[in-house]
Amino acid sequence: MKTIRKAVIPAAGLGTRFLPVTKAIPKEMLPIVDKPTIQYIVEEAVQSGIHDIYIVIGDNKRSIQHHFDKNIEFEIYLKERNKQDLVSLIENVSSLATIHYIVQEQALGLGHAIWCARDAIGDEPFAVLLGDMVIDSQVPCLQQLIEIYNEKQSSVIAVQRVKWSETSKYGIVRGKQVNKQLTLVSGLIEKPIAAPPSNIAIIGRYILDPKIFDFLEEMRLGVGGEIQLTDALQGLIGEQPIWAYQYEGKLYDVGDKLGFLQANVELALKHDHLKENFKLFLHKSIESTEKD
Repeated sequence: MKTIRKAVIPAAGLGTRFLPVTKAIPKEMLPIVDKPTIQYIVEEAVQSGIHDIYIVIGDNKRSIQHHFDKNIEFEIYLKERNKQDLVSLIENVSSLATIHYIVQEQALGLGHAIWCARDAIGDEPFAVLLGDMVIDSQVPCLQQLIEIYNEKQSSVIAVQRVKWSETSKYGIVRGKQVNKQLTLVSGLIEKPIAAPPSNIAIIGRYILDPKIFDFLEEMRLGVGGEIQLTDALQGLIGEQPIWAYQYEGKLYDVGDKLGFLQANVELALKHDHLKENFKLFLHKSIESTEKD
C-alpha cells in the first residue's frame, strides 16, 4: 500500500488582496495571533505524519525560508540573556520538519506551482496544502484525507458546502454522493459563473496521484490566465477515481481580509494565555462601539 510521505505547499502567489502590505511582506508571513500563517500550514502537515515538505516560493518570498531556518546568532543572543523559553520557541520552529524550497520563476498559477515540484515528488502520491487556507480542527484536515486515501488508494480532495451565491469563488465538484461526507467525483468546474453543478467547493487540501503531473504538463492557461489544478484534475478523472471528502473543522480563508480577521479573533479566543483578557477586551470594545 502506498503511503503519503511528502507535501507541497504552494506559496508563490502575489497576495494582491492584501496590498500594500504584501508589497514587502509575503501574505503567508502575515501573523495569526503569534505565528505566521504558513507555520499553521506546516504544523498541520507535521501533525498528519508528514515531515518532508516542499514550499514553492517566488523570488520575493525569501522571508518564509528565513522563518524556518535556524538563526544561531539570535539563539546565542537569547541564551546570553537567560531567555531559554524563547530559545526553545524558535528552535521548535526550525526543527518542525525537513523543509525544501522550490522557486516558481513565473507566476502561472496553482497548477504550475505544483508542477514545479514534480522532480522532488517523483513517482509517489503526495499532499498539497494551500498556504492561505487555515483549518482549525480536532483531527488535522490533512490527516482526515490521508485516512480516506489509505482506504481508497486514490486521489482525495477536501471540500465543504458553501452558499450558492459564493460558488463562483471556488472550484466546484460534480459527482455522486455515497455517504454524508464522501462524493465520487465525476467533474470539476473552476469558479463557475452560472449554473454551478453543486455547492460543494474545493478548499485547498489534496492527496494527489503523481499522474497529475502528466496532465499539468499539457495544460494551457485557463481561468485568470493561469494553469489551473482543477483542469488537470478533470483530466485525471478519466483515468482513475477521485474522491471529495467533506472534512470536519473550521476553515479560514486568510487570503481574504475578512477571513484573516476572523482567524485572528477566533484563534486568539482559544489561545491559552490570551483568551480571557482578549474576551474581556472584545466585550468592552463592542460596548464602546455601540455607545458611539
